[in-house]
Amino acid sequence: MIFVGIDWAEAHHDVCVLDPKGEVLGTRRIPEGLEGVTRLHALLGDHAADPAEVVVGIETERGLLVGALVAAGHTVHAVNPLAASRYRDRHTTSRAKSDRGDARVLADLVRTDRHHHREVAPDSELLAGIKVLARAHQNLTWTRGRQTNALRSALREYYPGALAAFDDLAHGDATAVLSVAPDPERGRRLSQARIVRALRTGGRQRNLERRAAEVRAALQAPQLMAPPLVAEAQAANTVALTAVITTLNEQIARLEAELTDVFGRHPDAEILRRLPGLGDILGARVLAESGDAPDRYLDARARRNYAGTAPITRASGTSQVVVARLARNTRLFDACYQWAFCALTASPGARAYYDDHDPGPNTSKIARRKLANKLVGILHGCLAHRTLYDEHLA
Repeated sequence: MIFVGIDWAEAHHDVCVLDPKGEVLGTRRIPEGLEGVTRLHALLGDHAADPAEVVVGIETERGLLVGALVAAGHTVHAVNPLAASRYRDRHTTSRAKSDRGDARVLADLVRTDRHHHREVAPDSELLAGIKVLARAHQNLTWTRGRQTNALRSALREYYPGALAAFDDLAHGDATAVLSVAPDPERGRRLSQARIVRALRTGGRQRNLERRAAEVRAALQAPQLMAPPLVAEAQAANTVALTAVITTLNEQIARLEAELTDVFGRHPDAEILRRLPGLGDILGARVLAESGDAPDRYLDARARRNYAGTAPITRASGTSQVVVARLARNTRLFDACYQWAFCALTASPGARAYYDDHDPGPNTSKIARRKLANKLVGILHGCLAHRTLYDEHLA
């Protein structure tokens, strides 16, 4: 067997090849792209006749380079950059670092300690598509949240009446009204009929007159005023932010429809949909980040560790504490944490479990993480046995 370490970068990758005794067989700097992969295969072919004899260590589990290595039949281990950094300290105390040296460290790591690191398990092509859509949807949702916070901060400076009228500034009601009345003066002049037309433009179909009356009352209520020139400048900023949020709403809705359609084609979709608290979007995020390779997780504990819901114990002498796991897939943990919240109203068992682990103040987050940990274990069991969720059994 030969052991390969690849220190990857945007424009090039450093490669180091070791034999079973740790002797360097070759080093190479390859460019990114097809030419680089061709050179890499040629280098590996000089030292190994069978692709199964090649073990690769690299600090990522995705990308075209990793995909090419897995497709070629090589064993690829995704090494956490923090673990690689600590492993480097085993070999040098001078804190010297180079890309070529990092490739050597990764090659030596998979030569001696590969059993401690997760092997990259290739997901299906359908799962890869779901992951792209799920992450794109989540990124746009986070971007909308940042833009909404910026709009809220701006309105607080000159237009408190708008904050009183709208709780959710990303809602169509808020963006439609603020686009036609971005300052207090124009807000006070809005008629009931004009507000109704704006609400209808924003997508509202019910309770138009009642909602328009509430908005008009809030906008016409007495409020503190900013200087005219400041209000005019802030109004221009509000128009720009509402336009951005409106566009984000449209694109998020488009991605939701596409994600729901693609997620529905996956064979595991029905199992996830039956779990309490999981719908199409959240279920797609959980599936996308968990992966669908059947041999990815040895057991439920491994799945919980990867999700970051399982705690860790730090013990030294007479001191022992249990804390939340920080080394985790942050996107998967975020999805599972939200899943636990949604399950509280969908499952009496989940509600009882949460209440049992929430004894007092400042423990709600801990109880929610524990519930997420329980749900991830149930998910593993349902997928492993290809059975649908049963509330009584759970």
